[in-house]
Amino acid sequence: MPEITRFYGIIINKVIPQQNLVLLIEFNNGVSKKYSVDLLFKQFPEYRILEHKPLFDTVYVDCGGCSVAWTPDIDISEWELWDNGISI
Repeated sequence: MPEITRFYGIIINKVIPQQNLVLLIEFNNGVSKKYSVDLLFKQFPEYRILEHKPLFDTVYVDCGGCSVAWTPDIDISEWELWDNGISI
């Protein structure tokens, strides 16, 4: 999967959890974006577990930069973060 992502050019270099369920994401092209995880709650209620701050703060870059994750079952793709994140 990372090879496909690299072909298209968007890779997550770094993720930092912020207050209010916001992630600060740094991409390989130098762009940084903020993404509010609560955007997912309505469509994907299983993400509500991330309201537990100690779990939310364990976020990490997964799959060679093609997603961020908290558990093997809870992750967000680079394209979701790229398309719906707010440039800063």
